[in-house]
Amino acid sequence: MAINSKYARWFGAVAIAAAAFSATNVAAEDLTLWTLNFDNGAANGALKKVATDFEAANPGTHIEIVQRGVDEHKTALRVAAGSSKGPDIYFSWAGLGLGGEYVKAGLSLPLDKYYTQYKWDDELLPSAAAFADLYPGGKHGVPFTFKGEAIYYNKKLFQKAGITEEPKTYEELLAAADKLKAAGIPAFTFGGSVNWHVMRLMDVLLETKCGADKHDALMAMKADWTKEPCATDAFTEFAKWTKDYTLKPFMGISNQQSYTLFVAGRAAMMLEGDWLVSQLSGSKVNLDDYGVVPFPTNTNRLYGFAEYNYVSTKSKNPDLAAKFLDYFLSTKVQQDLVGQISSISVNKNVQYTDQKPLEAKWLDIFKTYSKVYMNGDQAFPLDVTTEYFRVINDVAAGNIQPADAAKQLQTFIAGRT
Repeated sequence: MAINSKYARWFGAVAIAAAAFSATNVAAEDLTLWTLNFDNGAANGALKKVATDFEAANPGTHIEIVQRGVDEHKTALRVAAGSSKGPDIYFSWAGLGLGGEYVKAGLSLPLDKYYTQYKWDDELLPSAAAFADLYPGGKHGVPFTFKGEAIYYNKKLFQKAGITEEPKTYEELLAAADKLKAAGIPAFTFGGSVNWHVMRLMDVLLETKCGADKHDALMAMKADWTKEPCATDAFTEFAKWTKDYTLKPFMGISNQQSYTLFVAGRAAMMLEGDWLVSQLSGSKVNLDDYGVVPFPTNTNRLYGFAEYNYVSTKSKNPDLAAKFLDYFLSTKVQQDLVGQISSISVNKNVQYTDQKPLEAKWLDIFKTYSKVYMNGDQAFPLDVTTEYFRVINDVAAGNIQPADAAKQLQTFIAGRT
């Protein structure tokens, strides 16, 4: 009995030690994901369900999702980049601008070995995955969503203005804007209190006036903005649109207020992303009252961008972080997420059924366009983006003339090198 008692105490001690070890492992299996508080409530709920399902499939794992507004999220990431603590995974935009800021600051862990281990290139849309190769020093991040941006239009307002067909060329879009103006209907609504909303108009006009190659060279800062007449032409056209065809006073309202005005029928068009379909559905409007058409730049490229999830260099468990991202990108999970986080999945194996007409139109658009040009704030480094915003805002406000806009932007670019 004494021996049995001795062994019982020994086994008890082992059990306690094992429990302690297990508890340590559970703590080590915690993951923190920093992301946005998305306007689309369905996306927020879907992301939380993915985390819960991953926890169920991986007992002992806990995922904490921290959601913030856009500006608060950016601030938190900048603080994390300069400290010893941060998330395991963080959301950001792809490209050398916003996403590149944190890569350059050392916050993003290269993921080459995980791309090989999980064979992500075999599952992802090439256009969505291509952004991971933009950065020096390896592959950074995996796609969260791939977004297209186009013109949403109110069919009833088009009809009221006598517009019978979607504009397929830039000249037809201008003609439609003139008809709307004659009918007392603003063509576009923008939220000017956030820099990036009205930036979209400048981006598409640069593509229209400069063409694909020159536009790319300007955004890559390999061409001189003062030596390319198309840059000044684009700023001139931008000033015309903001003066003659835009719901005012747009500089004092937010992007969300702009959306509310669009749904209320105060303007005929918005330049928005494919995510607006879910937002419109959530607002209980009749989707049949709206159409969508790519901004007619005549370059055969789609305006769009990618959102990425990055593994942080602050993570104590990058292998688990990569495992979660692989789970998120898997065909089964992505199939379940269709229409919740995005109308189009980044997984090329996903099938689409029972789509709303606007969602089907977006799928047709994505199938039609094999080339993309991205938003200015993702093409530029952060400091140039800030100056780009300033120049755009000053042109829209009438504080500087279009002829001076390209000069001011080029002066800033030249001064940073």
